[in-house]
Amino acid sequence: MKVRVYKPAKNAMQSGRANSDQWVMEFEPGAKKIADQLMGWIGSTDTRDQVKMYFDSLDEAQAFAVRHKLVADIEQPKTRKLQIKTYADNFAFKRVV
Repeated sequence: MKVRVYKPAKNAMQSGRANSDQWVMEFEPGAKKIADQLMGWIGSTDTRDQVKMYFDSLDEAQAFAVRHKLVADIEQPKTRKLQIKTYADNFAFKRVV
């Protein structure tokens, strides 16, 4: 069984980086989604896509995957590029208008 392990991005409503230090493990979809004939809702018979497990570190997630014989696909988080700006830069002479 395949699982995906990743570190989620911060919520768009957050300004800080709080609660973004956990790793998430999700199961890969086992069955394709089917539209319900009567209501038009999308559903599946596979309930594993509803399961999300949270780990404090990548090592814990990998140990869990090895212990339960899961094939883990690990996605490393992208590094942030900081652009340090100050309010005074808006009025600098070198600013291109």
